[in-house]
Amino acid sequence: MTPPPAANPTTAPGSAPQAPIRLLIADDQALVRGALATLLDLEDDLEVVAQVGSGDEVVAAVRAHDVDVALLDIDMPGKDGLTTTAELSAANLGCRVLIVTTFGRPGYLSRAVEAGASGFLVKDTPPEELAEAIRRIHAGGRVIDPTLAQELVILGPDPLSAREKDVLRLAGRGADARTIAATLFLGEGTVRNYLSSAIAKTQARNRTEAARTAETNGWL
Repeated sequence: MTPPPAANPTTAPGSAPQAPIRLLIADDQALVRGALATLLDLEDDLEVVAQVGSGDEVVAAVRAHDVDVALLDIDMPGKDGLTTTAELSAANLGCRVLIVTTFGRPGYLSRAVEAGASGFLVKDTPPEELAEAIRRIHAGGRVIDPTLAQELVILGPDPLSAREKDVLRLAGRGADARTIAATLFLGEGTVRNYLSSAIAKTQARNRTEAARTAETNGWL
């Protein structure tokens, strides 16, 4: 007598196979999107159902494709990954977010978590670790790059106010106090006060160095 076929160890007898985790990849580099999709589609329990090249496309694509986990880059055309994460959280679509970025900056990690991201990894993460991170996030967990988490503890919280950041962004582009004041509808004296405060908080020697430090730490 021919023995009956062995049961699938990942499926209980009489139950339907579990649907794969539906993924969206958002990255402005087509080669990166394609490579990630190819790697992740090799996993039996993962399925890339949408790819987009800008933050402006993410929310609509999540709605259209019933996405479970969105993998977002930070630096994208239109809305960046942090802004998009906040929009997805506010939309309450049941989609969890994993930031996958080149920019491994502790300030970005802090801002991503505040925006509602469930995970933050850098792009050189091994494929098997990325796949496992997606599974953990889909199951309700959090996944944070351990090196960045340690750097965030050492660095401490973002010390800059929203206005100090506005001023530093413009200063970092070479704007003088008069131009910054006109752009932000502030007095020149007020702008100088914000610049002095930001320079002190970043322990910089001047406004250019303060802007560079804030950018490197991911505060801007």
